[in-house]
Amino acid sequence: MDTFLHKVNARSHLTPALISLLLLGTASAQAQALYRWVDEHGVVHYGDHVPPQYATSDRDVLNDQGVKVGYEEGVVTAEEQAELDRLQAIKDAQEQARLEAQRRDQILLDTYLSVTEIESLRDRRLELLESQIKVTEQYLNNLRKRLLTLQQEASHYKPYSDSPDAPEIPENLALDISRTVASIGLYEKTLDGTRDEQEVLKAAFAKDIERFNELKGG
Repeated sequence: MDTFLHKVNARSHLTPALISLLLLGTASAQAQALYRWVDEHGVVHYGDHVPPQYATSDRDVLNDQGVKVGYEEGVVTAEEQAELDRLQAIKDAQEQARLEAQRRDQILLDTYLSVTEIESLRDRRLELLESQIKVTEQYLNNLRKRLLTLQQEASHYKPYSDSPDAPEIPENLALDISRTVASIGLYEKTLDGTRDEQEVLKAAFAKDIERFNELKGG
């Protein structure tokens, strides 16, 4: 038999006679149980089976005359429970994100009185990063000059010299070159990271300023 559902307010009444008429309009000649349950909004449902979304609802069992003949507790299958858990996890994550956004808004309002204050803090932090960049660049320049000096010295030794009579490069010189190259790589990476931090900082403050204006109605 096709699914038969009828929704009414929980405070209204559906008489056995009316249920019987409804059943006659949709049921086959074969007698079949009818279920009645109430959802989370207080709406009463009727049907020849309980849809998965209402599987946890307790339900009355009615005969084909609409008379209660039994009662069943709501149960869920493992698959239904997995889906319920997934939906609950999404709901929990959304609620957590809402609370976190609310917390950030409150911190923003508690920390600053105006956009000017936000911009002032932004500029100070950007200046600090810019100072770090300049120091790193200067140190890199010194390392690169040192590497050139070491490479010039190493050009008199194998494997850098083309002369067949050139001696092997001294171990301490080779080690110094290796360490200088490694230091250059490390500080270049540090420099790139600081520049990236600058961009992230600018974007974060721009977002804070935009949100602050929204909260203040500006």
